Amino acid sequence: MAEELHFGRAAQRLHVAQPPLSRTIKQLEKELGITLFERSTRSVQLTEAGQALIEPARAILDAVRLAEMAVTAAGRGRTGRVRIGFAGTSHHLVGRWAKLVRRTHPGIEFVLTSSAYASEVLNRLSEGTLDIGIVRMLFFPPGIASRVIARENLVVALPREHRLAGQAAVQLADLAGEGWVMLPSESGSMLRELLLRLACDAGFTPRIVQSAPDSLSLVALVSAGVGCTLTVSSVARHVVNPEVVFVPLAEQGPIDVCLVWREGDTSAALAEVLRLSEEALPTPIE
Repeated sequence: MAEELHFGRAAQRLHVAQPPLSRTIKQLEKELGITLFERSTRSVQLTEAGQALIEPARAILDAVRLAEMAVTAAGRGRTGRVRIGFAGTSHHLVGRWAKLVRRTHPGIEFVLTSSAYASEVLNRLSEGTLDIGIVRMLFFPPGIASRVIARENLVVALPREHRLAGQAAVQLADLAGEGWVMLPSESGSMLRELLLRLACDAGFTPRIVQSAPDSLSLVALVSAGVGCTLTVSSVARHVVNPEVVFVPLAEQGPIDVCLVWREGDTSAALAEVLRLSEEALPTPIE
């Protein structure tokens, strides 16, 4: 109305009838206790008070439009906050994914949390303090959805001077007399469980001489000659230690690396990030 200064044209612009528009303005003037328009049979003019109201009114309309845009963007998964937990050796996977999210959805905050243990990631998913995890697990608890995003091979980390360090592959039975360094028993480590199971199949019980909180520390213990450790090929690629040799384990197939999230989570931002994961981290071909 302030721009048109004509009730008929203003009503037409607003797609309303003129009488309701006139009543609305009169009601606003009554509530404010001021006159906003000087009316005559020939013209309509803004009063000084009406002029003063123009900019605040425009700011309110802009704020409403911004709020509508924000709500629409959030509903479409264009904005939001997604929290992901992953083991340190999965950083190369997360980096590729995060780059795509940042480029295509700058309104989504991608919060990254490194964790040594898959069990911790699953617990935090169940508690609702994480939205997505990247883990290596043999089984998942009820309520957790998953998708395979990579496959890794099992390797044994040996001191560089070990008698089997130059082999193309090793049988676990060849290491029956060795000391082992592994993640703690309370960590729920898949690799520790696999070592116990595969060693049982090979006819021996592994002698675990020391625990360490993460793969980097385990490799350091191997380099010091404390023992050997069972790990995965990504550790061999990304943890460099000249005193350690990584030898493939002969009797075990690939290990799945999985993306996990809560079943039934209705977050639009999460749905969009999961959709983008299919481009950045496609399921490996069998």
